[in-house]
Amino acid sequence: MANSPQAKKRIRQTARRTEVNRTRRSTIRTHLRKVEDAIAGGDATAAKAALQAAEPQVARGAQKGLYHKNMAARKISRLTTRVKAMAV
Repeated sequence: MANSPQAKKRIRQTARRTEVNRTRRSTIRTHLRKVEDAIAGGDATAAKAALQAAEPQVARGAQKGLYHKNMAARKISRLTTRVKAMAV
């Protein structure tokens, strides 16, 4: 249990940040799921549109510290490769 005012404040800050991060992570997952569903459905135009919406979200997640920047780059790269392969 936090006793000092600083520790109590830190608990409040952590609770706020946790909620914000949970929301951001959920939004990113939703965007990624839309790309995956479009790829699985074979719809190239929908997959491309979903990827264009998902890419900045993933990059922002890395910028905000939700994900490592290399993980975000790898995720975007792999999805882009899969979407481009559909167009061929």
